[in-house]
Amino acid sequence: MLDIDKILVIGVIAVLLLGPTRLPQYAARLAQFVKTLRSFADNAKERMREEMGPEFDDIEWQKLDPRQYDPRRIIRDALLDSTIGAGTASAAQATVTAPSVSARPAVVPLENGEAAPFDLEAT
Repeated sequence: MLDIDKILVIGVIAVLLLGPTRLPQYAARLAQFVKTLRSFADNAKERMREEMGPEFDDIEWQKLDPRQYDPRRIIRDALLDSTIGAGTASAAQATVTAPSVSARPAVVPLENGEAAPFDLEAT
């Protein structure tokens, strides 16, 4: 929010730039713009409420704020999540196993004149 001091400075600058004759016109335009913007926002909210139904009021909008997403917090919460899988073991008690990695076949050099393997469907 703007402080009173900032609003006062903006007002003084507006009076100096616009002059006392044009200032009321621009103030009326600004007020009309704010009313129109508020009307657009209210209409959008009402349309969302109509389309989503009663679930719209149940949404916790603060949780959807992108400023709330901190990768460090997300990782920490995921690691400390108490509901791992179907059990209720904590992250400290859970054992994490890496998926088994199949051994790659050894690289065999091609014979002289032998064509490299090529799969038409892979390209």
